[in-house]
Amino acid sequence: MESPDIDHLKTWIGETETVEDQITDSLIDRFRATFFDKLWPTGDAAPLGLHWCLAPPAAPGNALGPDGHPERGGFLPPVPLPSRMWAGGELTFHQPLRAGDRVTRNSRIENVALKQGRSGPLVFVTIEHQCSVDGQLAVLERQDIVYKQAVAKNSAAQVEKPVQAVEAGALTVNAVDLFRYSALTFNGHRIHYDREYAQREEGYPGLVVHGPFQGTLLMNRAAELCGGVPARFSFRGLAPLFDQSPFWLREEVTADGGEVWCEGADGKVTMKAEFSAS
Repeated sequence: MESPDIDHLKTWIGETETVEDQITDSLIDRFRATFFDKLWPTGDAAPLGLHWCLAPPAAPGNALGPDGHPERGGFLPPVPLPSRMWAGGELTFHQPLRAGDRVTRNSRIENVALKQGRSGPLVFVTIEHQCSVDGQLAVLERQDIVYKQAVAKNSAAQVEKPVQAVEAGALTVNAVDLFRYSALTFNGHRIHYDREYAQREEGYPGLVVHGPFQGTLLMNRAAELCGGVPARFSFRGLAPLFDQSPFWLREEVTADGGEVWCEGADGKVTMKAEFSAS
């Protein structure tokens, strides 16, 4: 396939977007119900990971593509590759979010880069998000999105697992969990809730677990391990995780932080995160 016009796509660098949303008791209740006992107790503060549910794009139905994603263009560059994935990111936490907070998210496209992968061209878009309340920074996030060709089954790269791994518990995500999270984030991507589409059109063996769903699990496990909100949390998506398949949260703790990761029954690491306690 001909490579995307990266010079054109790079003209989106510097584009900005500002959105607002309010944290409600109802949103917190629905978020807690979705993750149940997997959340680190935050007292009167909002649960970790809730910020990913704020101010999602509200594209009308006639502005969605066949896969349920909003059509390309607007704030994000119109990358002409069919598959879009949340590749990872990094967060630093500056103050807690709480019910009633009016959160302003200022976003800026920091970089657009073209690379070559095993399946063809890859376009990486890096976005900085600043989530603030009353002008005070609460969460600073770097988000990495990758666009690529449709992925063949079982083609994701393996990564070396950290040594001295400790079992942290077996989990299973079901279709209802994924539907609820899609609703919380107003995410129309059909691979998360339309099994027939995911299997027939995109070749997946089941429904795909959202990247930020895994990120929320890992972030809360990191908070449990360091006894508080991590000062820094970075993560990378490495392979798809599917519903109805058991997986494990595994960990390696160091003096000032550690690593946590999701690992499927086949031994494949699907998401890996690093965190620091201070």
